[in-house]
Order: sequence, then C-alpha cells, then structure tokens
Amino acid sequence: MTTLLIARHGETDWNRARRWQGHADRPLTKRGRAQAAELAERLADIALDAVYSSDLRRARETAEAVAHAQGVDVVQLAELREVDVGSWEGLTREEAETRFPDGFRRWLAGGTGWEDGESYPEMSTRVLAAVDRIAGEDESGRLLIVSHGGPIRAIHGAALGMDVEAYRRIRPVEPNARLSAVCVEGGRLTELCPAGRIDELLARDQEERSQAASQPPSPAG
Repeated sequence: MTTLLIARHGETDWNRARRWQGHADRPLTKRGRAQAAELAERLADIALDAVYSSDLRRARETAEAVAHAQGVDVVQLAELREVDVGSWEGLTREEAETRFPDGFRRWLAGGTGWEDGESYPEMSTRVLAAVDRIAGEDESGRLLIVSHGGPIRAIHGAALGMDVEAYRRIRPVEPNARLSAVCVEGGRLTELCPAGRIDELLARDQEERSQAASQPPSPAG
C-alpha cells in the first residue's frame, strides 16, 4: 500500500483577493511562507520517501519547505498543476459573474464555467494519471504531493468513487496548506482521510508493518 499525503499550497496574493489563479505563477505571501513552514513542522516526525509538487511556484515553494526539512529533493510535475481557467485567470467571482453570467451559473452548479482553458474532467484525467504513476513508482512508500485546490478535489473525489464535478458540488475547496491522505492499493485509490485522521492512518500503517514483520516469513520469503 502506498500512503499519499496531499497538501494544498500556501497562500498567495490572489488567494487573499479571491482571484482565480489557474496556471498563473503567483508566489507565496508572507503568510503563505509561514504556512509552508508550519506544514514542514507538522510533518517533521513523519519520514517521507519522496516529495512531489506541481511545477507552479506557489506549490513548489510550499513543497520545498517540507523537502528541505526532510533532506529530500522536490520532484516537479506539470501534470499536478491547477486547472487552466483560461480567460477567467485573475478574475474575482464578481468580475466573472458580470462578464460571463452563463458560465458563472455553470460553475456554481459544479461544472466548468470558462469556455477556453481546460475542463474539470480534463484536469482530473491528467492529475489522476500522474498520481497513479507516482504511486506505481513506490508501492509501499509514504509520499507527499503538494498541489492545488482543483487537483486535490479530483483526488479526493476519486478516492470516494466520485467524479470531480460531483465532488465539487458537495465539498468546498481545501484551505491553503491543509493536509489530507489517501491510500493506493492494487492501483486504486482506496481511502480518503481528513486532516484530523492523518496521524491515525499513519499509526495504523506502522502497526500493520510491525505485525507483518513479526510473522514467520512466507515460503517465498
């Protein structure tokens, strides 16, 4: 089983202004850097086998804070980027509603509001393919993925057997620097664990490893 810890990047100025960022490469604010440092401290006692990140600066800077403390490098993947919001990039909700009223209604209903850029299902396909590849490279590891609100919703939805648009209708976007965890077993996302249960998940994982180690070896071992 692969344990994937999932974290959203820290705050940017456009997060604070509630603007769509998409592929815009905004840096962390002072608060965002503090959130990244807090995330690194939160994970200080959890040994990570690898740290993966979107290649956008806000995610990379957040991941680097954790990776530096863990003594590992950040593997950057463009496939973990936020959904490309096209012409909505940089807009506030009020601006999008004024300029694109029909699209804004679609977006409120859980669908893709912009008519250019990338749809939520397209984003979900690329993100889940990347997650599958990451998990396949270490089938018994504990990995951190630092990404964005849209991709994290896609991962959470898949862990619950839902598509990203259905999940958007029932759950708000994750706050900046929030942790969650999913398990991958047999090539499938099998469990979604809210932030408060991460320690429980990791403790159970360690207990299972210890129990397995105490058993007699199998004929193949």
